Amino acid sequence: MRGRGRPFQPGQSGNPAGRPPGSRNKATIRVQNVLEEDAEKIATQASSLAQQGNVAAIRICMNRLAPVRKSDPIAYGLPPVQSGEEAVAAMAMIVRGVADGDLTPAEAAQMAKVINVYLRALATYGFEKRLAKLEPAADAVAAKAENGAQPGQRDEDCNG
Repeated sequence: MRGRGRPFQPGQSGNPAGRPPGSRNKATIRVQNVLEEDAEKIATQASSLAQQGNVAAIRICMNRLAPVRKSDPIAYGLPPVQSGEEAVAAMAMIVRGVADGDLTPAEAAQMAKVINVYLRALATYGFEKRLAKLEPAADAVAAKAENGAQPGQRDEDCNG
């Protein structure tokens, strides 16, 4: 028997299917539908109130027109990165930028993350190119094996 306040085993619930991901509350859907229908009227009214000096309306309009940035662009030059060697050089420049005080550690971490993701994309692209070259050869070996040839055996050896 489970203790008070813990009626289910860890990892289980009374409704295993649960609410589907992304589903919305019916009341939320109704409110959104009303707002969508009247969006133009509401925007016009907010703009009118803002023009009359209503601070809250001004704030709403400004947040829509010029939203607050989460972060500013980082103005720091890096060399082109097309290989692991160039990535090491770019990372060395980032480390130097932190050491010199030109970059904050947070900015350096963001830049390093971008380089890392880019390198993974380059590696994936390279892998796909190599695989595309190898697949026809693998298919040819498989076809020979189906015809009774042993791996490494030449065609003339099979034909007698």
